[in-house]
Amino acid sequence: MDASLSNDDGLVDAAFLEKVLRGRLSEAEARTFAAAGAEIIAFTMLALTQRVAGQQAAGPNTPSAAVPPYAKPTASPRKGQRRRGGQKGHPGVTRPPLPEPDRRRELQLDCCPECQGKLQRTGDTRTRRSEDIPDGLKPVITEDILHRDYCPTCKKRVEPKPPDVLPNCTLGNRTLVLSAVLHYLQGLTISQIVDTFNFHLRMKVTPGGLMQMWHRLATLLFAWYVQIQAECLDSARLNADETGWRVQGKTHWLWCFAGPDATFYMIDRSRGSPALQKFFTKAFEGVLITDFWSPYDAIVCADKQKCWPHLLRDMASVDEKHAGDKVWQSFARRVISVYREAKKLHAAKATTAAVDYDIAAMRLESRLATIAGEAWNHPDAARLAKRLAKYGDQLLTFLWHDEIPSDNNHGERQIRPAVMIRKNSYGNHSDRGMLTQSVLMTIFRTLKLRNQQPLETILEALANYAKTGKIPPLPQKAE
Repeated sequence: MDASLSNDDGLVDAAFLEKVLRGRLSEAEARTFAAAGAEIIAFTMLALTQRVAGQQAAGPNTPSAAVPPYAKPTASPRKGQRRRGGQKGHPGVTRPPLPEPDRRRELQLDCCPECQGKLQRTGDTRTRRSEDIPDGLKPVITEDILHRDYCPTCKKRVEPKPPDVLPNCTLGNRTLVLSAVLHYLQGLTISQIVDTFNFHLRMKVTPGGLMQMWHRLATLLFAWYVQIQAECLDSARLNADETGWRVQGKTHWLWCFAGPDATFYMIDRSRGSPALQKFFTKAFEGVLITDFWSPYDAIVCADKQKCWPHLLRDMASVDEKHAGDKVWQSFARRVISVYREAKKLHAAKATTAAVDYDIAAMRLESRLATIAGEAWNHPDAARLAKRLAKYGDQLLTFLWHDEIPSDNNHGERQIRPAVMIRKNSYGNHSDRGMLTQSVLMTIFRTLKLRNQQPLETILEALANYAKTGKIPPLPQKAE
């Protein structure tokens, strides 16, 4: 092989392949490549074919997990990239001080650990505290003696309901809720949960038994599911996103609607308006924050904000292919300039006079409309200009609201835990399992957003249900 085209391993240099792929070879390099032997030309064409196939398979919004490892570019440090670990100026995260101990013990040496000599007692002591799981994790078996008495008014026998176990269940509520948290909040598979209880906690459970208990729990807590939907519809802002899901081997869609302190999941067969109509049972009076998926256009709401990072990722993908095109560079530079100035203006809102701020915001809207209205010869510029013409008034909504971001990051962060669960569970096997998945994921994620302990909160609710026959309202955010 020609030394100018190959590396130390005798293979075609990656930098040379990149130049060929982007069409940036100099005249001298092109002549050298043309004069190379048949072996190096054949290998180069094969490598280019694999590279192009990988780039075509992955779009700008393709999840990282969907891209094969060999098609991912080598990571390189970026200028100004955030360093690992704690950031300068950010408060540290440490464990809080331990509370009063449950037991105390005194430890004293009989002799020196180094020379085994006799010690002289000084009376000096120090204390330290530690926290651990209790020794001998053994299940507690409870036998309830239920007194059955006769009510002459109702003319029937009555008996008390145990506060910590559901009717016809042999596993207590704490086991029920803990196993559901492990599956629907932490993402453990059913086999992992069964192994944890059977092997480590020495409590025999079965996959079928757990599923039946989770179905009953979802039925009891369904009122909270409806309450969370109502609270999302009444919030001032709402992020929405969707991702694929599988039910009985068929493609479904997991919808995520996230407010400031509530997250609602819904699995539906449709990825369009029929699914959105099931959630938006009334006009939404807040600001809806989404990507550019067209079914969101039909939603009636006070205002909408489209996600800037989605647009910028599309532009970055085009820029990789047409970096030297002057028409495209002009379009991209002007759009990015509007975005950067809008972010600066929004950050300086508190220190800018109201009149000056409004004028600057309207000028940015006018600039975006001008870009969208021009005739662009470049096909990708024309395509994205059409998007700006359709959604331009929804890209700068965040300038007119204090609590509205320019991105849909909150919605994507809330849907990500469900995506991780999908990677482990591969979806659901029945419609009932699909509904249970939606209900319990919604409740556990919302409780976590509200700084409420899911285990203790649900145990209290089930104890109240055993006493009164009703589930109390879902608690609000804890301070």
